[in-house]
Amino acid sequence: MKINKKICALGSIALLGAVSTILFGFKGDNRNFEIIKNLDIFYSVFKELNTYYVDETDPQKLVKKAIDEMLSSLDPYTNYIPEEEMDDFRFMTTGEYGGVGSIISLSDTCYVMFREVYEGKPADRAGLRNGDYIVEINGKDAKNMKVSDVSDNLRGEPGTEAKVKVWRLGEKKLIEKSIKREKVQINPVSYYGMLDAQTGYIDFNNFTQDCSKEIVNALNALKTQGATKLVLDMRDNPGGLLDEAIKIVNLFVPKGADVLSTRGKISMYDKTYKAPQDPIDTQIPIVVLLSRRSASAAEIVAGALQDLDRAVIVGQRSFGKGLVQSTRSIEYNGGLKITTAKYYIPSGRCIQAIDYTHRNKDGAVGLVADSLISEFHTKGGRTVYDGGGVSPDVHVKQDELQNIIYALVANDLIFRYSVRYRMNHPTIASPTQFHLTDAEYADFCKFVADQPKFTYKSESNEELKKLIAAAQRDKYFDSNKELFDKMQVALKPDLQKDMNSAREDVLKLLESEILTSYYYHRGASAYIVRTDPEILKAVETIEDEALYKGLLNGTVASHAGDKRGSIEKE
Repeated sequence: MKINKKICALGSIALLGAVSTILFGFKGDNRNFEIIKNLDIFYSVFKELNTYYVDETDPQKLVKKAIDEMLSSLDPYTNYIPEEEMDDFRFMTTGEYGGVGSIISLSDTCYVMFREVYEGKPADRAGLRNGDYIVEINGKDAKNMKVSDVSDNLRGEPGTEAKVKVWRLGEKKLIEKSIKREKVQINPVSYYGMLDAQTGYIDFNNFTQDCSKEIVNALNALKTQGATKLVLDMRDNPGGLLDEAIKIVNLFVPKGADVLSTRGKISMYDKTYKAPQDPIDTQIPIVVLLSRRSASAAEIVAGALQDLDRAVIVGQRSFGKGLVQSTRSIEYNGGLKITTAKYYIPSGRCIQAIDYTHRNKDGAVGLVADSLISEFHTKGGRTVYDGGGVSPDVHVKQDELQNIIYALVANDLIFRYSVRYRMNHPTIASPTQFHLTDAEYADFCKFVADQPKFTYKSESNEELKKLIAAAQRDKYFDSNKELFDKMQVALKPDLQKDMNSAREDVLKLLESEILTSYYYHRGASAYIVRTDPEILKAVETIEDEALYKGLLNGTVASHAGDKRGSIEKE
């Protein structure tokens, strides 16, 4: 059997290991010997498989699987990135790619559709809309085409063209468009605006390259509109580039202030980061919004501003990712994103919630034990705790949504109705004025009821099934059958009843989706900020001067200073 270059390369590794053992005596060094021995074992197994396995094997898939399984034993953030995935990785770190500027997804048909067309990007300028079904792309029939394949056809070198034929609801003929690709950069500041006459708001989604400049641009624009207070929304922000996090903290703290330190196994990763430049504003009151999905660089910004008594944190305890990754180039144009250090915010806290390096006997990992939670202090002396994530100063409990909400979203009914709504309404009111009428909500309810495949489960009914099963095991069911029958009738899902009880939440999602189709993401954001309970709590906190200052100087009790609050399971 012909052995390809990659297999030969593995053989070379084993040969080098053997030579090193002979020449340099690594057998005396147990760790080095174990590395060489196990590489040799791996090569031997791999060679035997490729030579003698009954079916033809794919060497690339075998090696990729082996690498992925090896890395999965460490932590979720250490990943191998093969050459064909490097473009996607670069997009994650830069927010930049060559394409048409859209999000695509599966639809209720056998065609992929445009889920969101970005404002001012090539697809938008070509006249494409949310909900357009891609029937043909670059001369290829797109029926049953995978989302990844459609994406590959839409992306390409800037200046080249992507040709699509789309079907649009309400149109009798296919619409043909030629879209000139360009370098598309997604702005990590998806929206900014004034919440009231004094309070500016920035919705910040990702720590990509130069995102700090976008924060500066948004802040300056808000100040020209009269902003003297700031709400920085980093809910669900997954993080990204550490250097950008340092720059954003530096916007609000004096030059030279401690922002972050990192510690790793290798001394080159032991660093202390100080604010490198003169700040923009060290006085403007700031509230930072966090959620359970705010992670990594978002936690650096929030935690550093909290430790330096520079901002009040509102929301939920953050995710708890205190690990630093570095990307190293490897053979054949791939990359290895590897965890090299843990980071510590100014009080000395590490916000890592899980210790992946010390696993239980069954291989599982656990949260930091309550007994290991330690007390730290902010610059002004306030008590804060480690143990995982950044705990807010003002906790806002997230409302639990009814099951009908999840079912509507999972079945894409809200999005599909928004497409239908736009077909029937050429124009609508502005984001700050738009509301659906009672008749329009009733029409949506009818639209849902008319869907033949739409079903959903009632949580109460599912729990009742468990209770009945338990009663049958305990021999209580037969003697109480009439009671259980009544409960089953009472708890049976009732679509109209549930649509009415969930009306307020459904309307928010529906109106937001409709506004996105007319006014893009900025329109939906302008609508959401009017009613979002966490944003309203942020405004309430920042506008109450005594409360805001009291939280920062410790005269008002902070959720973050309560050890039970800092470790609660939210």
